[in-house]
Amino acid sequence: MQKSPGNLTRLLAYAGGHKKLTVLGCALSGVSALISIAPYIFIWYIVRGALRAMPDFSATGGLVSWGWRALWFALAGALIYFAALMCTHLAAFRTARNMRAAAAEHLVEAPLGYFSANESGRLRKQIDDNADMTESLLAHELPDAVGNLVTPLAAIALLFVFDWRMGLVCLAPIGLCIVLLFQMMGGKSAHFFSKYQMAIEDLSAEATEYVRGIPVVKVFQQTVHSFKTFYRSIMNYSKLATDYSMACKKPMVWFTTVLNCTFILLLPLGAILLQGAQDGAGVLADLIFYVLFTPFCAYMTNRLMYAGQAFMEAGEAVRKLDQLLAVKPLPQAQKPASIHGAGVAFENVSFTYPGASAPALQGVSFTAAPGQTVALVGPSGGGKSTAASLIPRFWDAQEGRVLVGGADVRALSQRDLMSHVAFVFQDTRLFKSSILENIRAARPGATREEALAAAHAAQCDDILKKLPQGIDTMVGAKGVYLSGGEQQRVALARAILKDAPIVVLDEATAFADPENEALIQKAFEALARNKTVVMIAHRLSTVQNADQILVLRDGRIVERGAHASLLYQNGEYARMWRDYQTSAQWKVGKEAEV
Repeated sequence: MQKSPGNLTRLLAYAGGHKKLTVLGCALSGVSALISIAPYIFIWYIVRGALRAMPDFSATGGLVSWGWRALWFALAGALIYFAALMCTHLAAFRTARNMRAAAAEHLVEAPLGYFSANESGRLRKQIDDNADMTESLLAHELPDAVGNLVTPLAAIALLFVFDWRMGLVCLAPIGLCIVLLFQMMGGKSAHFFSKYQMAIEDLSAEATEYVRGIPVVKVFQQTVHSFKTFYRSIMNYSKLATDYSMACKKPMVWFTTVLNCTFILLLPLGAILLQGAQDGAGVLADLIFYVLFTPFCAYMTNRLMYAGQAFMEAGEAVRKLDQLLAVKPLPQAQKPASIHGAGVAFENVSFTYPGASAPALQGVSFTAAPGQTVALVGPSGGGKSTAASLIPRFWDAQEGRVLVGGADVRALSQRDLMSHVAFVFQDTRLFKSSILENIRAARPGATREEALAAAHAAQCDDILKKLPQGIDTMVGAKGVYLSGGEQQRVALARAILKDAPIVVLDEATAFADPENEALIQKAFEALARNKTVVMIAHRLSTVQNADQILVLRDGRIVERGAHASLLYQNGEYARMWRDYQTSAQWKVGKEAEV
């Protein structure tokens, strides 16, 4: 069985040609670590020479040269370390960029329905923040880890060069610290970062939804507790972080204490060794060397802890990226079929969402002939939006066929299918750009006059008239904000400009006020003229003139026919129509009692 590549290997694969810079930076960091040890040796020579020359310091002139050597080696170590970080930073920036690009490029090929099932906050976290974590690892922790591994090996040898007894006293606490380090990073804690990242992603997604709902919270004088999922995410994150901190409390206290108190053991040992020593100056010089050098070893061990944490974070980032890259695009036809006509047909279609236990559609069949309007109505969760999303191939049906222009949508090229279908969403999405560019998104090559004509057909004249720069006005950040109904009309202008023979309308008047609804209905007339239309509606007044009305419940078509014939049947649709009429006539206050 082939062994899967490690996280570091996977990361470096994204570095491309900059992988050599990572290797060079790590090598330079190792060299820098070795050179950084040299000044301590030179200081030992200076201290030993000065102690042996006491009280006559006239013979210590040669010690100055050792001082200069210590300075030059310290500067050389710093410069080499700077060069190492320059190399690793360049490689890290390119790696993070390539990771973001790989995720973004892959998501472009993902099924469109995938974005409805995954919150934008979670996807942004997985792509952006996880790339930042790997950037920190490759830029800092990886070269430091190499230096941290080289230093102990050299330090162990050096600790036993001058006095093996003092070296052993210094080495014992470092060994104990490494044990404590593995205790904090291993065992149950090894899976902490996976849970931690999931908690952060969940918190980010729920926070986005909470911010969007702040007007509702303020109007009804609620608190964060009213958004139970957001509050649950906060408490879950808090508990996870607290439990991990408490689990690491004792090991961390011992780690910090042992690491920084080695000199407490050195001083008594030095005092014992000084008693009866023939070369007291040499023993004292050794003691001073170890007192100075031990904090350096402690510093390296401390950095090793942060490097271990960074490796765990980067491993989790790679895992999250692999999850994104594992999203399979919809299969594309090797020899795409051709579209003939503008008809839409469902042939015994069944579909179940990924991870769902019950099907969203079961055995759905209907035909929308070219130029006809078919309306999908029914209770929420009945399968209306699911059926509509299968036409532009947001998902693929597991059973049956969806036909556009007589061809199975799975046998069509994506470009050909999208050029024949215009989709107007319930939740309109406008880019942070000018209204002109938002309309021209449907057909980038359209002229300004064509875009203006589409805006006029979509009843946008009053919108453009009140804006400071008309159709060139920016919307969104650093621009104007449009109401829900106004945004819907701009989206309809986009669909009109596309001029696709098939139009799918997903509850396009859901958030419109009465005035905007009337204008949107006029825009519908312009959009649907000579087109095949499949529309979803809860306001039954918008579907009275449809050629065919399909009533969906629990994923099945329970009734079908024109408005008048369905009323005559006195079934599900007739009941819905009576309820709609009652709600339309409902009045507030005393008028309802008259």
